[in-house]
Amino acid sequence: MLLCVLVWSRADAQELTPRAYWPVPNGTNVFVLSYQRSSGDIVTDPSLPLTGVDSTIDFLQVSYQRTLSLFGRSANLQFNLPYSDGHTEGFVSGEFRTRDTLGVADARVRMSINLKGAPSLDTAAFRELTQQPRTIIGASLLIQAPTGEYEPDKLINIGTNRWSVKPAIGAIWPLKPSWLLEGEIGVWIFGDNDEFLGQVREQDPIASAEIHLIKRINSEFWVSLDANYYTGGRTVVDGVGQSDLQRNSRVGATIFVPVKGRHGIRGSYSTGIVTESGGDFEIVSLSYLYAW
Repeated sequence: MLLCVLVWSRADAQELTPRAYWPVPNGTNVFVLSYQRSSGDIVTDPSLPLTGVDSTIDFLQVSYQRTLSLFGRSANLQFNLPYSDGHTEGFVSGEFRTRDTLGVADARVRMSINLKGAPSLDTAAFRELTQQPRTIIGASLLIQAPTGEYEPDKLINIGTNRWSVKPAIGAIWPLKPSWLLEGEIGVWIFGDNDEFLGQVREQDPIASAEIHLIKRINSEFWVSLDANYYTGGRTVVDGVGQSDLQRNSRVGATIFVPVKGRHGIRGSYSTGIVTESGGDFEIVSLSYLYAW
């Protein structure tokens, strides 16, 4: 059984998620326990009006995925709940500030469906797909709920105090039986934060694109090179536009190693290469997966 659940990083458009549209047999359940450390110019909300940011944020995340059949197509339903421990230093209007945070962050739910190339699969059909991969096209909707801890009088918080959604479409193209090229384009759409230091804070959508070159060592063991680009996200606070347009890009690598039966280990690293507003930080993550 292939273990290839999506493990979210906690950086919205900045995330890199290879094999997000690769199907697994119908009825598969996957539990994921993940640790992630982000360090550098990063906060939970990368569009906050901060300069000279230096943060270290640790996340412990619990995720669950269920593969199901939807209109005869392979589909996935995923839940993710993170716990965050962070220390941030930076300047607000030229004044140096520090902030320590500890608590539950915003939860996420993601629904995806493969529109072409991956009908609902049993074990035999899945084995055939791994041996002879074909082009797969899928769509997804990611919802981030304002469940994280939030203090209205603080600039830096664990939660964002707003709803966010990301519709996306992705595709996987087999270059060779053991080489896959995967891409996704999507857009983050944000609700308003009505409790931003006593003001209303709005944010423009962020368009994002990512690409992954995946090498399958065997049907379960794989590695990938990852890259993305995202732009947008300019904010407006009480009707006043801010100079915080994001036009950033990241690169990274991911490896998945099966460990005896239904277990697996997934590791990844990414760093910013183009950082016009925030985004100059590193992410290291390690995940344990169990499938049944």
